[in-house]
Amino acid sequence: MLYLALGSLYATLTPPWQAPDEPAHYNYVRHLAEYGSLPVLHFGDYPHAYLEQLKAARFPREMSIAPLCYESWQPPLYYLLAMPVYQLSGGNLIALRMVSVFLGAWLVVVAYWMLRVWFPDRSALALGTAAFVAFVPMHLAISASVNNDVLAELLISLTAWRTLVCASRPERCLGWRWQAFTGILLGLGLLSKLTFYYVALPLFALGLWWQHRNVIAIIRHHFVTFGIALLLVIPWYLRNLAIYGWPDLLGKLHHDVVVVGQLRTVDFLAQVGWTAYLENFVVSTFQSFWGQFGWMAVPMDARTYLLLGVLSALAALGGVVVLWNRPRWQHEATRVAFLAAWLALTVIGYIYYNTTFVQFQGRYLFPGLVPLGLFIVTGWRTVLTRRWALPGAAMCLVVTLVGVATGISKGELDKGNLSLGLCAGAMLTVRRWLPQRWDVWLWVLPLIILAGLAGYSLFAFIVPNL
Repeated sequence: MLYLALGSLYATLTPPWQAPDEPAHYNYVRHLAEYGSLPVLHFGDYPHAYLEQLKAARFPREMSIAPLCYESWQPPLYYLLAMPVYQLSGGNLIALRMVSVFLGAWLVVVAYWMLRVWFPDRSALALGTAAFVAFVPMHLAISASVNNDVLAELLISLTAWRTLVCASRPERCLGWRWQAFTGILLGLGLLSKLTFYYVALPLFALGLWWQHRNVIAIIRHHFVTFGIALLLVIPWYLRNLAIYGWPDLLGKLHHDVVVVGQLRTVDFLAQVGWTAYLENFVVSTFQSFWGQFGWMAVPMDARTYLLLGVLSALAALGGVVVLWNRPRWQHEATRVAFLAAWLALTVIGYIYYNTTFVQFQGRYLFPGLVPLGLFIVTGWRTVLTRRWALPGAAMCLVVTLVGVATGISKGELDKGNLSLGLCAGAMLTVRRWLPQRWDVWLWVLPLIILAGLAGYSLFAFIVPNL
């Protein structure tokens, strides 16, 4: 309920078009509703100079968004789902944003039940992961805008859930009903977003290989699954081949040619060199994962990023401790390895995308938000225990000192940042002597902070600056 309340506020109060690529996604839905056919991507659909003017002027009413049609190459599923809402609401932007909000709500539910089934004796981690998925501020902002991201994340999560169940209980996935449902799920995923291709499909293949270890056996036992998925997606492929030519099944090759003016990695490297490139990559990815709003124009303040840096460092420390304590999770090694593969595929896809275009946007890591959330929440739960409180305090001090040193190198010393870091370290130091029965409440504290930050970000950063 809290997610729906915050999502509705984001959808209502975020100014029109102040979310990445929202006008182009909206125009896709509008074309479907008004012409009854899928749009075609043409040269000129990405007017780079005009888009920059729109962003600089904050999308005033007198400047039309109609020329922004560069998402017309995308698979059609999200837009077909949004089209009835467009027709019923007369094209109301908030109504279309609420489609994404409700899809995001289903993602939170799926995240909880998936992990509840996979780790039946760790219901608290499932609940914590669902809360993490719900309250990352940037994910909430994206989930309250017109785009196909959240639908793809939902279908990726459902496919991952089904794949691991199939790999762990092979007898369940040999019946025709199971295969038919899985085939429909795969087909819908292939019609949702390119992300599904490089995250969910390899995960599905990995699960089948785990189960059969033989390509012929995979094809024989899952013929119905593959057949139904192909029946759903082949018309889309044939349509693209007829319009964009061979071998552009997805329209992506045509898209990469059309987006003239978008900064390319090779050009950026030539301008700044590898050191500055990597620094920009790391810093921008971190900031935009947690929150850098609008079209990457509105970052959070330095103290908020320091707080998030401390929480991230604590999660990383806790994760290292958990991995070091291998016997505690060795009986769950298959599930943990599967989740790690899910996250790794997401990261690899993000890095690969940045080999062509400069897109240091942490939102491209959201397809792996469920496994990442589980690892982060597990890390928090570990490091906030009495045993690991002092190493956690030391980690807080290290992160704080790095932040202070960075500020000094730029000619400024933020005493607020220093105070925040010292307070966090002091709290963890005191934690060492608090009763063990406080563990649950202290573990929930980072999630409460995250939920509060999600609400704070809307009124502190988005509304005043956009």
